Amino acid sequence: MTKLFSVGFWAAIARMILKNRILILILITIITIGLASQFKNMRFTYTEANLLPVDHAINKEYYKFVDKFGDEGNLIIIGIQDDSFFTPEKFNAWNNLGQDLNTHEHITNVIGVGEIQNLVRNDEKKKFDLKPLVPKEIKTQKELDDLKKTLYHNLPFYKKMLYNSETNTFRTLIYVNKEIINKPARKELIEQFLVPKIEAFNKKYNLKVRVSGMPYIRTLNSNTIISEIAYFILAALFVTGFIFYLFFKSFRATFISLFTVVVGVMWTFGLLGLLQYEITVLTAIIPPLIIVIGIPNCVFLINKYQSEVKKHGNQAKSLQRVITKIGNATLMTNATTAAGFATFILTKSDLLSEFGTVASLSILSIFILSLLLIPIIYSFMPLPKQKHLNHLNKKWIDGFVNWMVHMVKYKRITIYTGSLILLIASMIGIFNIKVTGSLIEDMPQNTDFFRDIRFFEKEFDGIMPVEFMIDTKRKKGVMKLATLKRMDELEEAINEIPELSKPMSIVGLVKYTKQAYYNGNPKYYQLPTSQEKNFILSYAKNADTENDLMKSFVDSTGQYARITTFMKDISTDRMEAIEKQLKLKITKIFPEDRYEVIMTGKALVFQKGTKYLRDNLFLSLGLAIVIISLFMAYMFRSLRMIVVSLIPNLLPLLITAGLMGFLGVPIKPSTILVFSIAFGISVDDTIHFLAKYRQELQVNNWKIRKSVYAALRETGVSMFYTSIVLFFGFSVFTISSFGGTVALGGLVSVTLLLAMLANLLLLPSLLLSLERSIANKKTLKEPSFNPIPEEDLEA
Repeated sequence: MTKLFSVGFWAAIARMILKNRILILILITIITIGLASQFKNMRFTYTEANLLPVDHAINKEYYKFVDKFGDEGNLIIIGIQDDSFFTPEKFNAWNNLGQDLNTHEHITNVIGVGEIQNLVRNDEKKKFDLKPLVPKEIKTQKELDDLKKTLYHNLPFYKKMLYNSETNTFRTLIYVNKEIINKPARKELIEQFLVPKIEAFNKKYNLKVRVSGMPYIRTLNSNTIISEIAYFILAALFVTGFIFYLFFKSFRATFISLFTVVVGVMWTFGLLGLLQYEITVLTAIIPPLIIVIGIPNCVFLINKYQSEVKKHGNQAKSLQRVITKIGNATLMTNATTAAGFATFILTKSDLLSEFGTVASLSILSIFILSLLLIPIIYSFMPLPKQKHLNHLNKKWIDGFVNWMVHMVKYKRITIYTGSLILLIASMIGIFNIKVTGSLIEDMPQNTDFFRDIRFFEKEFDGIMPVEFMIDTKRKKGVMKLATLKRMDELEEAINEIPELSKPMSIVGLVKYTKQAYYNGNPKYYQLPTSQEKNFILSYAKNADTENDLMKSFVDSTGQYARITTFMKDISTDRMEAIEKQLKLKITKIFPEDRYEVIMTGKALVFQKGTKYLRDNLFLSLGLAIVIISLFMAYMFRSLRMIVVSLIPNLLPLLITAGLMGFLGVPIKPSTILVFSIAFGISVDDTIHFLAKYRQELQVNNWKIRKSVYAALRETGVSMFYTSIVLFFGFSVFTISSFGGTVALGGLVSVTLLLAMLANLLLLPSLLLSLERSIANKKTLKEPSFNPIPEEDLEA
């Protein structure tokens, strides 16, 4: 393998590339066209992110619930709160809107005030008749006021389900066909039917209709993801291109670099289509990520080419040396970055595994494209003009380099003290980090649909579904009075928790039947006694219309029942406390030999997924450290050098974690990614510095001090260039409307900036402090290969 990375090997690669440049361009064009043909297979996700493995116990419980009652995320809610609403014209219009929405083929049921069926006792036929509570048209204000009084005082079953009597807020429940919940038809229903109807209603009656529910939230959320992909790509191209131009003062070099990364982006989209992965909030950031990571490759390659041209003016020799000298270094840096992303594949989460697969393949692809396209394109062009080489003098940055050398020479104690203080402060901050697993926390908070989520949370105590499924272990066991009483006791426990909404289940319907039996008297809204049960329920069984709510609360065998409640957006700690409290109550209420009760729902699954992800991602970070340490071991064959090289890369991660604790940024799926991404990229600077340091040792006959200062002066500028590109490149993600993406961009940017300073100050300081140990024990042995062979890598 040593031969693989030898100078001779890369010289052969250089000759092959330049000799077959037309053929290589044709092959790249064919591959690009082939991958572009896969664009048609790209699809945007229509489901929530499932962070747990398919076979995880929590997922199995959720799938068991879905098997009995279908996907619980099929409810769209529209609501209204307006002082002018209680007029016959507007109230009738509201009811008509619900009826109009119910005409769509993919809407299975609409339940609003206009659809309330009042149970009326019919003694002659010994049954309950279902009669509309609200007439088709309310003509007078008195009629409306009487209806409002009836709703607020005589129908407790519908309270907090369809209205909040304390704030005069009404809502309508719209049930979407479960078959289309995770299909494009859901998007068409909402964008082409529901939204236009709501907007027309608002405009005509000067009202503000609020809309929410998981199908609606997911659709608008995915639309935001789609729209941001283009913004990210354009912003990344502009920012990195602008910084690149500032460095090189050359439109030609800037254009070549941007062309290279654009082809890389096309390959990324092609890979998504080829692998048939969905575009999620994570995979959506890969294209701009490739731009940000690819531009530093271009910086090194073009900078080396221009340096060689300035030395001897021979284009063929310059291009060959670009590939020979930079090939090893860029291979290693891109391989370590790809390794950092590839560790996500091992998390067993489809979401992260797909992200890691596409990101790592794309990083290796942009390395290959950079190494091929840049030398080949330059081979067809005239030599750079003198004005394009002026930046190589680097006079404007000499002050920064001199400051670094001064600090390392004379202020090492200050560097160590500052590092120690930052480390201690970071540990304090780390203990303040919280973990969160909210479905909506990272959603765009400046949008109407997010404000509507908060509206329904306030008025109806929640929006995210939490489900309880009760298995009575026998057919028709749900309607046993003992079961109903146990369910009622659980509902009372749910009602005591302010973060959960009023539960809905068969229990409420049975209470409503008793109220109806006693001629609608609200004081009888309670479960029947054992004496009342048989004749009251016999009336219900003889009803001439099956109740859709009944079918949604009890399965066809009568063995399984569900209790549905909705949860506010709360912290993970509070959610865990609620879960523990309710599970203790369930154990006490439902004997395990007679009942099996599971607590599930999208909110609970997501919260569990976040905890699972946190544990697995820290494991993947550890694996990334091990893999990159093996790279270092292979390069330098020194345990002490491995430790020295890791310290300046781990310290920035700890400082970032401390900042998260102090700033209140929680651990969540998006922010956990920061550490593996930043570590994989920041270690590139370490590789460049130590490779140059190793080379200087050979040149200077193992004089460590002289070698450290020389390496610092030579690599400091290139590390500064690439770190600035990466800093501003990742900062592009802060323009996102998703809180998680903003946090990801900001935290990675800060971490990489800290890593640059650590590699330029702390790393050389450690090498100088270990001078005696290294000199005596020859810790730094002959490497397996030299990433920067023979001649200097001139940045």
